[in-house]
This record gives sequence, C-alpha cells and structure tokens, in this order.
Amino acid sequence: MRSVQRTTTGAAGDRSLVRDSSLVWLASGVVGVSFGAVSVTGGLPVWVPVLMSLVVYAGSAQFSAVGVLLAGGGPAAAVATGLLLNTRTAAFSLAVAEIIGTGRAGRFLGAHLVTDETVAFALAQPDPARQRRAFWISGLGLFAVWNAGVLAGALAGSALGDTARYGLDAAFPAVLVALVLPVLRADAAVRRCALLGAALALAATPAVPAGVPVLLALAGLLLHRRPAAAPGAAA
Repeated sequence: MRSVQRTTTGAAGDRSLVRDSSLVWLASGVVGVSFGAVSVTGGLPVWVPVLMSLVVYAGSAQFSAVGVLLAGGGPAAAVATGLLLNTRTAAFSLAVAEIIGTGRAGRFLGAHLVTDETVAFALAQPDPARQRRAFWISGLGLFAVWNAGVLAGALAGSALGDTARYGLDAAFPAVLVALVLPVLRADAAVRRCALLGAALALAATPAVPAGVPVLLALAGLLLHRRPAAAPGAAA
C-alpha cells in the first residue's frame, strides 16, 4: 500500500511539473520556428539550423551565430560569438551540478540541457528530489520542442513571415520572472544582486550585441555575501 501511494504521488507530481513546464515549451517552440525560418530565408540550407539546434542547443547563441553568418562573417566569428554568449551557462551548471546527478552519462546529457529556463524551473522547486525531476522533465521537453520548432520553421521558410510580430517571444521573460519571484521575495541578498544585475543589463543593452547584457548582469553577484559565522564557531 505504501509503495502504491508513493508511486501515485510521484506520478501526480510529474504531471504537475509537465503542466507547469508547458508554457515554457510553447514559447520555445514559437521561438524555434522563428529561428528556423529566419535562417533559411536568410540563405542558409535547412540542415544548418537543424544541426545547430541539436548540437549547440542555445537559443540566443544560435541567433547571434546565424546573424554573423548572414551578415557575411566567417564560421570562426560565428563560433566565437556563440561561445561568448553561452559562457553564462558555466555559472548555471555550478548551480545545478548536484541536481543533475553523479553518473558520467547523466552529467554529460544534463550539461547539454542546461538553459536559463531549466535551471530557473529546477531551482524554484522546494526539495532536491523534485528539483531533479523538474530539471529532467523541463529539460528534455524543452529540447524536443525547440528542435521540432526549428525543423518546422526551416521547412516552412518564408511562408510564416516574422513570428516576432505576434509578441509571443515575451513568454520567455514572463515565465522566468514568475520562476524567480519566490526567491526574490524570500532573500534580501538575492534581491540586491538581481537589482544590480538588472541595472547593468539595461544600461548596456543599447550599446552591446544581444546576449552580452545577460553576461554583464552576472556582476550583480559581487553584492552577495556569505552568512556571517556564528560566534565561537571553528575557523
């Protein structure tokens, strides 16, 4: 009876995680369609955005790399741009290292699934077990929907027009705000870091390429302080 109850509870919890992740998946699919369509209408063959989405799997870095290619830049410049914008995931990986697990294959796959959305969604959960399930459910779903969207957009080409005109790209920041609000309410130190990071990102946005303001926002962590040691605690 106890094992049956535990299984039922776990299945119900997984269904709730799928439900909560669905909005992020929907937004990812829309942006993926846009990326595939923009890449192909700009002159790239269908296989380029499709392969990039499978191997690189980094939305902002992919858009920036394709932008460099379509502007006449070489592959080396495109790769350098993508790497620069994707360096923020190094900090994200540290945050979820324990959540992903310890197996070599699991950590390799988990590292590929680390994104802004999967990390925020996982860390918003109340306990380590649910954090791990949230990471894998949201990460695998997001990967599948993103790649399906990119393939659909690449095959449809210019028939779709500019998907950004519908305003659906606003779903990503809206979901991220909803995920981080509980932490911001509970921790004043995190609020200070977030405010400084947001101010730096907003100030830099008009002057730097897309994606770089996110990297600059990491400087907000300079305001974070470790809790003071209790009196008499061992050094």
